[in-house]
Amino acid sequence: MRWSIPARAVLAAVLINILWGGNPIALKVALDAFPPLWSGLLRFALGSACVAAWARYARIPLWPTPGEWPALAGIGVLFTVQLAMMNIGFEHTSAVNGAVLIASNPLFGVLFAHFLVPGDRLRPGRALGALVAFAGTGLVLTHGAGPAGGPHAGDWIVLASACLLGLRLAVSGRVLRGMNAVRLTFWQMVISMPLFAAGALASETVRLDRIGVAPVAGILYQGVVIAGLAFTVNFQLIRRYTPSVVISFNFLAPVTGVLLGAWLLGETVTAGLVGGMLLVAIGLGLIARR
Repeated sequence: MRWSIPARAVLAAVLINILWGGNPIALKVALDAFPPLWSGLLRFALGSACVAAWARYARIPLWPTPGEWPALAGIGVLFTVQLAMMNIGFEHTSAVNGAVLIASNPLFGVLFAHFLVPGDRLRPGRALGALVAFAGTGLVLTHGAGPAGGPHAGDWIVLASACLLGLRLAVSGRVLRGMNAVRLTFWQMVISMPLFAAGALASETVRLDRIGVAPVAGILYQGVVIAGLAFTVNFQLIRRYTPSVVISFNFLAPVTGVLLGAWLLGETVTAGLVGGMLLVAIGLGLIARR
């Protein structure tokens, strides 16, 4: 088989998407001690520090120009709402369901990009991929790991978060035509932190008696491995190769999330969940094709 990128880059893309597949499990474990908004605050405090360190190493200026502030503020608020909904949703559903549902975000991304990003049209192949992924999410909602095969309340919240993530990616795609990707990533984390802090202090309490190795490791994984390492490696891949090639490996994330959720958390994997996962993975592959 002939690859359009070197074997070492293929390996890096595979490993990064496997790591992303572990994020739902890390989030679920962290939520045992750190409620949703506290989890978000801690994650992005760590993540922003990692991205700042990378920017310093790569000599990428982080301070925005005056004209960039409005876009950063808007995306920062959208980022906060989307991640807060994801964390809240995962608190009320299983990691295996959530892993598949949040991975459906490209379905919504291509729909929003059709209207928001010039030249990013919803062509037949991508439309077919969106329909296949949509069928997969529907199968998870109706025959996933919920009680009696029905959806958890958290499933709908995670799916709404995936929709907002698709919107955020489409808006970011438009903004990134004139802004550095590292600067955008850094500031959406920084803007989110006071919002997460205000919500956490007003409505949540950290479960101090449950703080242990597993919840702390979950926060570190989300903040350092995902928001830090995974971002920087993925950014390097996208900078050297085309985004469409890199995101073609995204189908690995929901598959890994389901397998890890069953293995590490002992969650139930139903036939409907497996079918939905496969449909979402196939849909993502069709969406990412040239």
